[in-house]
Amino acid sequence: MDDFEILGDLLKKEALASVENRSIILEERNSQSYALEITRIPDRTIAFRADMFPDPSRIFRNSRHECRRADYVIIACDDDRGWIVYVEMKKRGRGEGPGIRHQLRGAKCLVAYCRAIVAEFWGEAQFLEGYAERFVSVRNIGVSERPTRARRPRVHDAPEHVLRLSAPAGVLQFDKLLGAARR
Repeated sequence: MDDFEILGDLLKKEALASVENRSIILEERNSQSYALEITRIPDRTIAFRADMFPDPSRIFRNSRHECRRADYVIIACDDDRGWIVYVEMKKRGRGEGPGIRHQLRGAKCLVAYCRAIVAEFWGEAQFLEGYAERFVSVRNIGVSERPTRARRPRVHDAPEHVLRLSAPAGVLQFDKLLGAARR
C-alpha cells in the first residue's frame, strides 16, 4: 500500500478536512468560527484535524506543555517531493510565541504516533519516510489588517523556526506554506 492508501484506511472521515477542486478548507469551530482555504494543493493531498486526537492529559501531567496540539496536519506529495505541514491557525493575534511552538511540537508527536501505529499494525516501516516537515502559524484569518513586513526563516523545518503568515482574505496558496523551502 502507498502512504495515501494507508492514510485513507487509518483516518476517520470526521477528522479529514474538506478537499474540493485542488483546495482544502481548514475549519476552526469555536466561539469565533472561521475557515482558511489552501489553494493549488498537489493532487495527492490529505489534511486532518490534529486537535481531534483525544486529550493526552488523562495520562500526561502536561508539565512541559506536552498535551497541546496544532490544528491541522497537511500531508502532500507532488512529482518529486513529499511534505508534512503542521498548521496552527489564529483568527487574530501575532501567531508566535512558545504556545504556538508547543502546539506544533504536539502535532509532530501525533504524526510520529501514526508512523508507529502503521509500522506495527500495517507492517509498513517506511510510512511517510522522506517527507520534509514544515511548521506554519497562520493568523488574522479573514480579518482586515495593514500589510506588515514578514520576517520569514529560510527553512521552517522545526517548531522553533515557525513560518508566520497572515491570511486577511482567508485564502493562501499551498506554496506559501512551503515558503522559500520549496526550492
